[in-house]
Amino acid sequence: MECIGNNSNNVDNVVDNRHSETCTKDNKSDETNSDKVSEDLSDESHSELKIPKAEPCENLDIKVIYNKKKYDVSAPSSLLISEFKKQLQDLLGVPDSMQKLMFKGLLQDNQTISSAGITKGSKVMLVGSTLNDILAVSSISKQEVAEMEKASTVKEPLCKQKLHRKVLDKGVPEDVMPGIKNLKESLPPVPLSGMLNKQGGKVRLTFKLENDQLWLGTKERTEKLPMASIKSVISEPIEGHEEYHIMGLQLGPTEASRYWIYWVPAQYVDAIKDCVLGKWQFF
Repeated sequence: MECIGNNSNNVDNVVDNRHSETCTKDNKSDETNSDKVSEDLSDESHSELKIPKAEPCENLDIKVIYNKKKYDVSAPSSLLISEFKKQLQDLLGVPDSMQKLMFKGLLQDNQTISSAGITKGSKVMLVGSTLNDILAVSSISKQEVAEMEKASTVKEPLCKQKLHRKVLDKGVPEDVMPGIKNLKESLPPVPLSGMLNKQGGKVRLTFKLENDQLWLGTKERTEKLPMASIKSVISEPIEGHEEYHIMGLQLGPTEASRYWIYWVPAQYVDAIKDCVLGKWQFF
């Protein structure tokens, strides 16, 4: 009987010990899992705190030079160049799409003022023309507009249209540059001169590639046209004088805003189109 009683006590002790060990293991497992969760949360909190520092933003006083005049303009250093152009459009009346800003080279729209290296007191040059300036170059009468619309409907060659005959009938100007048909040449290093406009006055074309401008010179004035303001260029040979062309520079949205040039040497026509429309030539 005593042996039976002792065995019973021993069994109970074994069960209690095993239960205690199991509880201890469970507690250790819980503690381990708890530590891992704490570490994970700690890592997440550290990763969330790694926020890139924003660039400091300050207002800069910038000097904008346009048509030989200086304008004081204030703008945030984080402002995009495209937005800065809109600010200048409101101030100077030059459409942002026709602006070119120069500061140690041509500024790109996706740059910010600070990333372009512009600081307080920097001088930025603006190249561009107002719409009024551009359209003034191509003033045209209602009668001429009607004639052009009629001609476009009939689709006569340019050289046979009444609008152009009054200039062409005067003949080839004596001082015009020699023309060569069926030949393509690069632009000469000197201005193209001796040509005529629709009033019969002398016209000179000077290509200022470093400023992205075409200088349209007459006896009365010289218009400095940004290349971007010229929407298209059309030309046709002059019948009986195929070594010369009639050329139209599209300065506005309609045909009425074309600036006509007569007796353009044929060998330079393609080079003029490439230069004006963006395919610059290197000499």
